[in-house]
Amino acid sequence: MAAIIVQGKEVAQSIRAELANEVAELKKQGIVPGLTVVLVGDDPASQSYVRGKSKGCEEVGIASELILKDASITEEELLTIIQQLNENPNVNGILVQLPLPKHISETAVIEAIHPDKDVDGFHPISVGNMVLGNETFLPCTPHGIIELIKRTGTDMSGKHAVVIGRSNIVGKPVSLLLQQENATVTMCHSLTQNLEEFTKKADILVVATGRAHMIGKEHVKPGAVVIDVGVNRIETGKLVGDVKFDEVKEVASYITPVPGGVGPMTITMLLKNTVAAARKQANR
Repeated sequence: MAAIIVQGKEVAQSIRAELANEVAELKKQGIVPGLTVVLVGDDPASQSYVRGKSKGCEEVGIASELILKDASITEEELLTIIQQLNENPNVNGILVQLPLPKHISETAVIEAIHPDKDVDGFHPISVGNMVLGNETFLPCTPHGIIELIKRTGTDMSGKHAVVIGRSNIVGKPVSLLLQQENATVTMCHSLTQNLEEFTKKADILVVATGRAHMIGKEHVKPGAVVIDVGVNRIETGKLVGDVKFDEVKEVASYITPVPGGVGPMTITMLLKNTVAAARKQANR
């Protein structure tokens, strides 16, 4: 029996409808959630992501601002902008779109954002609180992945989850969040030997490697939940995931498509963090 396709776009729309109602209630209290995105340079992929974020803000009623800066901006100038945003009470969330030009330290920029406005969930304090299981802004893609798994009705408690990829943005944080859902987690990566031995034991398989079609049906346990985080453009121009969708869907119980799976959830969880930031700052 073919897997049920987990349409991230539909789940995202449901969450955005909930957020729109929440924002409307906040506005009645005189609270208008505000997100400022800083975009440095003219990377086409970054521009596309930023457009999606602006559209999402408009959809749920968040006030959004885009600060565009040339790639020649100095690190000091960028840090000054961030400090001004930290001090601006109308800005609840700050997001500096990555990647940045090589002459600017991403670490310095991330650390400059006040943790109360770190809606990307990348600040070391946010990450530390996530590790400890404290309330914090969770990184958007991992948070979206957990939400998608929950929406399948899967009880993660006691399940064996295998995460392929150990990036700071997806692999590491999603493994922590899975543990907080009481899953038993195995992490695999580019140097893992006999990968299939691990993946075949997974009740939940999260693939985040950025390598097109590296996971086939031979890697997947029948009935597993498969979350494909990869987005790869192949020679034909088509976007595909890290998983061979057409064959893996014949053995999995649930599977996310690419595009339309994890992607829509990332921006939605950013919006969710921004609304939470506005509420938190208003109640201080």
